[in-house]
Amino acid sequence: MLFFGLVFMGGWAAAVAGLVYAVVVLVRIWPRDWVRRHGHPAVRLLVPTPAYLRLDVVLAVAALLGDLWLVSAAIVFGSDGIFTEDWMGYPGMTDPSGQGYQAGAVSALRTTAWWTSGIAALCRCWSTAGVQVCVLPLAASWIGSFDTYYT
Repeated sequence: MLFFGLVFMGGWAAAVAGLVYAVVVLVRIWPRDWVRRHGHPAVRLLVPTPAYLRLDVVLAVAALLGDLWLVSAAIVFGSDGIFTEDWMGYPGMTDPSGQGYQAGAVSALRTTAWWTSGIAALCRCWSTAGVQVCVLPLAASWIGSFDTYYT
């Protein structure tokens, strides 16, 4: 539980730093070519240039840091009277307003995954879309498997 608390407290700073670095990379590659000039039109559209690929990798790392922060926030807020997992220790008194917390957290993680991966795919950031599709739905199913006081 201490690990998730530390990730929650420091994760927002790492995610913001990753996003700031992504903006710096975007500004640095702005004057360069974003689409390949030679080859079939479909290949030029789907295969990014090296500069755009560098931006995609930076965005994928920033998205991963943001995902870890989001998952740790769901666990930290749910550990206070909702989740009863053995590795969390005694979570304290049961919060009757938290009956729908687990379902809401799972739904929020899945919705975030599909929206962010869709936006990344529309922007041709294939690595970022892959990270979003892999990390958040797996985390949502993991959080959905927790025992709660209400089930």
